[in-house]
Order: sequence, then C-alpha cells, then structure tokens
Amino acid sequence: MIAGTGLGTCRGTGVGLDVGPGAAAETKSLAKSPPPDLAPRTPAGTTSSNPANDTALKLTGRDYISWSAISTFRTCPLKYKFRYIDGLEEETVSSVLVFGTGIHTAIEQHFQANLAGEKQPTLDQLMFAYRSAWLPHEPEQVSFGSRETRESLDDLAGRMLTAFLASKSAGVNGRVLGVEEEIRGKLVEGVPDLYGRVDLLTEDRDALAIIDIKTSRGKWSPEQVEDSGEQLMLYSKLASEISPGKKILTRFLVLTKTKEPVVEEHVREVEPGNLQRTLAGVERVWRAIESGVFYPAPSVMACSGCGYREACRAWSG
Repeated sequence: MIAGTGLGTCRGTGVGLDVGPGAAAETKSLAKSPPPDLAPRTPAGTTSSNPANDTALKLTGRDYISWSAISTFRTCPLKYKFRYIDGLEEETVSSVLVFGTGIHTAIEQHFQANLAGEKQPTLDQLMFAYRSAWLPHEPEQVSFGSRETRESLDDLAGRMLTAFLASKSAGVNGRVLGVEEEIRGKLVEGVPDLYGRVDLLTEDRDALAIIDIKTSRGKWSPEQVEDSGEQLMLYSKLASEISPGKKILTRFLVLTKTKEPVVEEHVREVEPGNLQRTLAGVERVWRAIESGVFYPAPSVMACSGCGYREACRAWSG
C-alpha cells in the first residue's frame, strides 16, 4: 500500500491466471471484493492521526473518503446518502458498470502478469477474467440498454480486448510498480484521508505515471480528458513520495466500445493550479456531507441508470 502519510511497499493485487479446476470459485471470490469506496474501514498496515477520520467513521462506517464517494455526492447528494450513510443496497445494477468492471479486471490481469514476470495472458484468459465481473450479480438484477444483451456485450468485450492486445498500450514503458495499488493519505486539513486504488502505476527513467483504465462509447475529446483528470491529480499528490524529484504524469488508457474498438492514450502533466482547485472542491464536498446537506439532483442521464429510483421516489425530506 502507498500511504501519503508514510510510504509502504508497492504490491500488485491483480486476478491470478489459474484457469484450471477450482479457478471459477477463486475468481468469483475475487470478483466480490469491495470496490475502493466500500473497502474495509482501515486498509491493513495503515495508521493515521487525522481527526477527521473519526467523523467519517461515525457517519459512514469508514474512516476515510474515496473519490467515488466525492463523485457520487457531486452527481446527487441524496444518492450519496442512500449509499454511504444509510448503506442501502441498489435495486438494480447497470450493465455499463458490470461491463466496465470486467474490462478493468481483464486488463489489470494483463499488467499483473507483467509485474510478476509471467507470460502474457491469452485472449481466452482475459475473457475469463472479464466474465468474473458478472458472477456476483443475478441476471435479473442487471439493467441492460435497449439494444444490449449479455451475449452482445461478451462479443464486444472480445473485440475490445483483442484490440488492446494488438495495441502499443499493452506494452510497458519502463517498469510496472503496482496494479490495483491501494493509496491513502491526508490531502486537506479537516477532511478525512483520501483512499483509493490506482489501476496501474509505472515508472521510467524520467517520470512516474499514474494510469486509469476507461471504457467509452467513443474517442475522448480534449475536454473529456481535462474533466476526468481530478481523481488522478489527487492520486498524484499522494504518490509523490514514491519517486522524489521525478515528474509525475497522469495517463488515461481509453478503450472505445465501437464496432471496431480503438485504444487511446491521453497523457497530462499535473498542473499545481488545477490541483489546488480540485482540493478546494473536495473540502467543500466534505463540509456539505458533514453538515447533512442531502437532496435529490434529478437529471436524465444520472437518474435513468440509478439503482435507487424507488428509494428516491419514497424520500420526502
């Protein structure tokens, strides 16, 4: 784990390559591991003297805040309350979320093999990892788009992973330091520790790269790259102790969900002014959470795939 208040040892936590007897049960167990925003209260080996962590623990049962939680509040404060304060289970889960998790799992397995010095996984092995993301969900619980089926998404996943393996992005410039690497530390006075997982952490002679893996309906515009950079900027601040004096880059690895999938890379240097703006936003979000400011924020895009539609309708203030 990498902690902003005390650097630990880098270690990868990707899914293994075993596809023999018993592998399905093992993969199912791994697929049920909690996401960063619902991880155990304090990651193993971490200690913190941040008093705001106690407040977070009383409110949410977790002594930290995650970027997923921050993003959820910014999208809809009431959804944040349902998930993080009330602990409500979502009524449905979007196929987009499950599909994206599967692609992440497969690509992380690819880089985990690199980290471990093992042979590159085959497409079949990556598809096995992708399918593991569907195991925790009952078929009737998954909400599909009007033109989607599980079979059509599996076919799309195969094409996307084939494109990835054939791309230069499947290689590593330098060396892999961590896959799904835990990271935690205090960034703002009076705000709980930020905790998350970095998809991929690499280092070459000149720079440390913090990499996020994304799936997208199409190619990203420069505006999308800029708008999506806040999470990695915060992670870069926490990871700055790993390679003191080295330039830190944030990099998006984007796989498009198009008929002929494309793999894009978007690399940015961290700009201090943008970082300070993001930190100020994190502080404002936490102050609102601490004050109990929760309300619905209706929108066509956010509400259509929300798993709390019934709970939201029943809410009266």
